[in-house]
Parts: sequence; C-alpha cells; structure tokens
Amino acid sequence: MTALDEALLADGDRLSAVDEGGVLRALASAGAQVREALDLSAEARVARLADEERPRAVVVAALAGSSVVADIVQALAGRACPVPVVVRHGGPLPSWVGPLDLVVAVSLSGRAPGPVALAVEAARRGARVVTVAGEGSPLADVGSRGGNVHVRPARGVRADGGDPRSSRVALWSLATPVLAACDAMGLLSAPAADLAAVADRLDAEAEACRPWSETFVNPAKVLALEVAGAVPVVLADGDLMAAAARRAAGMLARTARVPAVSGALPDDASEVVATFGGPFAAAGADDVFADPFLDGPTGPRLRLLVVRDHPAAVADVDRRLTEAVVTTATDAGVRVSELVADEGSPAQRLAQAIARADFAAAYLALACGVDPARSPQVADLKDRLG
Repeated sequence: MTALDEALLADGDRLSAVDEGGVLRALASAGAQVREALDLSAEARVARLADEERPRAVVVAALAGSSVVADIVQALAGRACPVPVVVRHGGPLPSWVGPLDLVVAVSLSGRAPGPVALAVEAARRGARVVTVAGEGSPLADVGSRGGNVHVRPARGVRADGGDPRSSRVALWSLATPVLAACDAMGLLSAPAADLAAVADRLDAEAEACRPWSETFVNPAKVLALEVAGAVPVVLADGDLMAAAARRAAGMLARTARVPAVSGALPDDASEVVATFGGPFAAAGADDVFADPFLDGPTGPRLRLLVVRDHPAAVADVDRRLTEAVVTTATDAGVRVSELVADEGSPAQRLAQAIARADFAAAYLALACGVDPARSPQVADLKDRLG
C-alpha cells in the first residue's frame, strides 16, 4: 500500500476517475436499494408471513459479505426477541430445525455453498424457507417452492462475477427483504414506513459523504484520514452498534486491506483495554526528539474507533463505561475516533453508522492506491478452491 494521498481525497473528479469499479457510486445507491427491495418484497408477498404462526426459532444462513445481514437482524431483534435467532455460515443445519422453524438464506449470486446447503436441508425437513438470491440460482429454486418465499435482489445490482458491486456494496438489497420478513413475523420492528425512512437516512449520508465535498466537512473522509496508517480497533457502545462495528472491521479489511478487529461493550471492554498496554499502543511514539535514522521508523499505532449510538438511546451505565474506555485509551496514548449516529429509529441509526464506515473504507482504499472493488489475493483464493 502506498502512502496516503490527501490531495486525492480533496478532488472529487480524481476520486471518481480512480474509482474504476464504481464502489463510491454503488455505496451511494444504498437508499435506492432499500426502496427497490421494498417493492420486490411486496411483489413476492413477504407480508403473508404475518398470517402464519410465529416460528419457534429462526436460522439466518449467510456467508462472507452477506453475513452482515445476520448481524443486522440480531442487532435489531435484540436480546428481547421472542424467539431465538441463530446464525450459520455453513452446514450442518442444527439437528433441532424442523417444521416449526424458519430458515432465512441470503446470497447475492444464489450459489454460496453454505446457504444453499442449509436451505436445501431445511426444506427437506419441512421448515419454512425465505431466500434472497439471484434469479435462476439454486437458492432461488428452494425459495420458489410451495410454501416458501423468494425475493430477488434489486434489479440495479448484478450478481455476475464481472461486476464489482459484490454483496459488500449490495448490502441493503439483501437486508431489506429479510427485515421485512422478520417484521411480518413480529421478530423485530422494521415496518415499511421505517424502512423508507432508512432509505432517506442513507441518501442523506451519501450526500454528506459525496466525493466532491470538502475533506474537512466530509465525515467519511475525515475518518479515513484518522484511520490511515493505524491498526484500528473498532468498538461498539452496545448491542445495536455491534453490527456496525463488525461491518466496519470487515470493510476496512476487505475494501481497504487494513487488518482490523471489532468488539462491543460491555462484553469486550477488558480485551480492548488490555491492548492499550501492548506494543501497538506506543505511548512514546510522538516524541519530538526521536530520530527516525538512529531510532528506526515508528511502527503502526492503535487507533480506537468507537461506534456510538445516539446519546438519547444509551443508558447511563453504558455511557459511563464507554467514556471510561475512551479516557483509558487517551491516558495510554492511544488515539480515538468516534462515529456517532444521529437520532432516529434503531434501524435508521444502525444504517447511518454502517454507511459512514463503508464510505470511509472506500476513501481510505482509493487514497492509498488500492482498488476497493477487487482483491487479487481473494481472486487467487477462489481459483485455488475451484
């Protein structure tokens, strides 16, 4: 990875030119993805799930870039969800799954082996199956069978291997039908009006993070500059933002090629704080008297990225814990960045946090000379696996 080019970040025309895969444009379509997915969900009659018995349990089958859909479902369902929500990336299907349960399988191409195998086995056992997958695919075939529900991804998002708009940037075309289905069954709250507001929030975030806005007023560009050259530790301030933190770490790795780890409070407080005393904290790295020729170059430093919910939605005890972690980081010499959601429904707040981190990862990649759309190493891995 080359040194970060700050001048490139300030030039919208150059950014668009070097973004040959159209990743920024695809991310900006998130709101449109939600709206089209709502129409496709209505066309597939997802609402009819409300007429059926609530399932005993839900299994969400998703792999790789699509797995964030499962994180979003768990985050919005919360710990008070009336039924267990279990995530599986591949087989085997839990032995207890049967006719009383629901399996939701998601794959943009409809050919991801794990979700396909899980959906096929679920259908064999008589469980209800909801699929979101490309038309004509094996997964779509399972979802189209009698009693099941199939929703195709938004028409604006192609699933063929030649298109860089992978599931990473087609998130909301996949997540929206799943949220609509879960809302119909009373597993979480995501009515059509709220999802329409999510689309508006995503449009507003795309406008704020557009390539042509000045760097100092563009929250995604500012975040990209702060994370550049660092080892990011992404920490959510609670269960809702945990999905955004995991997504941010995944996008930094896959899009910007920056290794990142994620966690959520309160569970991961000790593990994260412990790293503040490790080799990457480097409390003395800013010594103005350090000689890079005699002392050697300084290595990468930790950067704590706190993904925070809107203050009004956070309990006092959770807010105190977050502030304590931030203060501990500052005292240890660890730099801190914050991503704070605006007021709104849980779905709106989560969508905004995800979108901002998505744009930041794309800007970081482009400014460092990395193609955010394609990874030669990932392509090599797929070739080796056949």
